[in-house]
Order: sequence, then structure tokens, then C-alpha cells
Amino acid sequence: MTGQSDASVVIAGGGPAGLFLGLLLARAGVRTTVLEKHADFLRDFRGDTVHPSTLTMLDDLGLFDRFDALPHSKIRTVSLPAGDGSEVTMADFGRLTVAHPYIAMVPQWDLLDLLADAGRAEPAFTLRMRHEVTGVIREGGRAVGVRYESPDGAGEIRADLVVACDGRSSTVRAAAKLPVKRFAVDFDAWWFRVTTTRFVGEQLIPRLGGGHVMICIPRQGYLQIASLGPKGTDHQLRARGVDALRADVASLVPELEADVHNLHSMDDVKHLDVKLDRLTRWHRPGLLCIGDAAHAMSPVGGVGINLAVQDAVATARIIASPLLRGEFADGGSRVLARVRRRRLLPTVLIQGLQRVLHRRLIDPALDARVARPPRGLLTLVRTVPALSGVAARFIGIGPRPERVPAFARRPESSGR
Repeated sequence: MTGQSDASVVIAGGGPAGLFLGLLLARAGVRTTVLEKHADFLRDFRGDTVHPSTLTMLDDLGLFDRFDALPHSKIRTVSLPAGDGSEVTMADFGRLTVAHPYIAMVPQWDLLDLLADAGRAEPAFTLRMRHEVTGVIREGGRAVGVRYESPDGAGEIRADLVVACDGRSSTVRAAAKLPVKRFAVDFDAWWFRVTTTRFVGEQLIPRLGGGHVMICIPRQGYLQIASLGPKGTDHQLRARGVDALRADVASLVPELEADVHNLHSMDDVKHLDVKLDRLTRWHRPGLLCIGDAAHAMSPVGGVGINLAVQDAVATARIIASPLLRGEFADGGSRVLARVRRRRLLPTVLIQGLQRVLHRRLIDPALDARVARPPRGLLTLVRTVPALSGVAARFIGIGPRPERVPAFARRPESSGR
């Protein structure tokens, strides 16, 4: 071992959930160390959505002005093609009574850099890059820290609590051997971008037809596209080559026909193995899983990051005071169980909706059984436009939204 150090909380993973939780706990005065295995946050095609509820949290943290200065685009509506050349607005974020009624699309590394900088301003916060968690230290039937590998060699950190924020392939989750409930998903996603000079607007428009589903996300100077296809077909997709993929894009998104040549090679296409699962127990003594480590979400609806961030905020509110009072000597199981009780309902509801969309829309479209969304649904929303506000609330805010606790709030000037 090259070294050993201590913290009240050690967080595995420097994604949105890990950095939000680390910042909030540090502002409560809890000594917190976040371990991130990469040297920086520059990874392409991560979820780049920042939802209205998260924008409100950035307000509370005193960070919104800095966030708003970052280059970003806005999604104000989500529309579906009606099949007759028209579109139906299914989610209208302008109907939300919030300060920022839109989804901001910003490269996730910019958001993570912002949160990391804010954390470094707190004496109780430590972020260690290029520190990969390799295992959990257990003593007396509870977790008491983690082992890691870094450029300086192996080391360990002892802590009152270990929190897994290291994603769907969580090392901490695997070490804890927590029971998991898995749901079948028959498709995967391939992410790529098409550079364009045309104005792409402020709406997200899913396209489907001919056995293909593509979701086009407006960005500054390009469209970020998620192409959905049958699970296990990455090899076949790449064997078809980039020209075939360009033709698919031009067929489904004809307004990009003049720009598809900007997709240069299949090396620019990133594959995501779509999973949908959730732990039936989120904790062991001294250890907690949240975010994707507790519940892997489908990309449908783009709600995974919002759910993970709200997990982090609820966790900070629930555990900060018990940690400061020294109530984790026995592993804190009673406190940790409250996190799952608080966050289980929104997880179940969102995953339930995703499963319905998979079954009723995505799977039939990929089987070429449907070429447009259900006519009855489109007619209903056209007849009752207020339903677009209900959908916007579910997507943009979510069931059981969380607010930043008072101990972590700061005026805007202190975030600079």
C-alpha cells in the first residue's frame, strides 16, 4: 500500500451524483473524499441533459450564473411526428411554473468541472482524479473504507460510510453483493453527432420508420443523435458501414440529407448496452448505492441523470446530521434504509413508464410494426394540450422532486 487516509464519507465515482453529493456533504461540514478513476471528465456522449429541477438546485447552490455562462442549447418542447407531416407537442416545458422551464443541453464535463470547482472551495471536500476504486474494506460485518489504484500505486481510504456513485457497472455494488431486479430490454443505443449549419430549433423530435428509431437532440452547431436498434447487433451495424448509416439518417431525418457526410466513420459511433434494473436493497452496514449504481435506467426520456442527482440531494439531507453526530459507528443501516424508502417510488414510477414506452412504442417500431406513435395518444394530446404540461413535469421535474437542504444553499456571489 502506498498510503492510507481517512474521511467521514468516501464516494466512488465523480459523475453528477457523486459530485453533487460530495459538494452538499462538504457544505454541511462532513469530511468527504470523491474518487474518480479518469484523469478528467472529457468523455463523449455521456448524458448531457440538465433538467429544470437540477437548474433549480444550481440556483440554490449559488452556481446557476456560472452554469448559464457555459455554452449550451435549450430544449423547450418534445414533439412526436403525427405521420401526416405535422408534429404534436407531447411535452411543453414552458408550462412548468419554475424559474428555468427548459432542459439545458451542456457537455457533461462542463457541469462536472463546475461542481468540482465549487467543491474545492469547501475545506471538507477532496477530489482525487485517477483513483480507481478496486474493492471495499470490511471489518466486523460492515464496510469501513475502500481500496484504490492510482498513479502512485495502491492505497486505501477508511471512512464511516462508502457511497457507490460509480455507475451501472459499479465496483462497489458488485463487492456488496446486493440483490438486483433486472428487466428485459431488447434494444441498444448508438450515439453520434451530425454537424449542421441549419437552425435546429429548441425541440426534441424522435423519428421512427422502416424499422429504425432515432432521437435527435439539438446542440450548438450539430445534432446529437441516438439511434436505437435490436440488442446484440453492434457488429452488424459496423459491418454495414458508415454509408449505410448515413442513408438511414437521411431517410429518417431528411432535413439532414445535405449534412450526413459530416459523419465521417463508424469510429465516431459509440455503442451503449442499454440496461434497466434496480437493487432491491440499496445498502449494507457502512455502504450505500445511489444513482445508476442503484438503478440503471433506459435512455428513453433522458431522465437518468435527473434521477441520480435527486438521489444525491435526498441522501445528503438524510445522512449529513447523523454523520456529524457520530451515529454511524454501527454502519448506520437504519439511516441508510431511509434513502431507499425516500427514492424508491420515483425510481419505480419512471422505470415503469420506460418499460411501457419500450413495449408500446420502441419495440414495435424496431420490428417495423408501426411507423408512427399511437394515433389515439396523439389525438388525446392535441385535444387536451394541458397534458403536454403533465408530461413536461414528469420528465423535467419528476415524481417526488428534491430541494437542496438549507445547510448547502449559498447566495450566487459565493459560487464565484
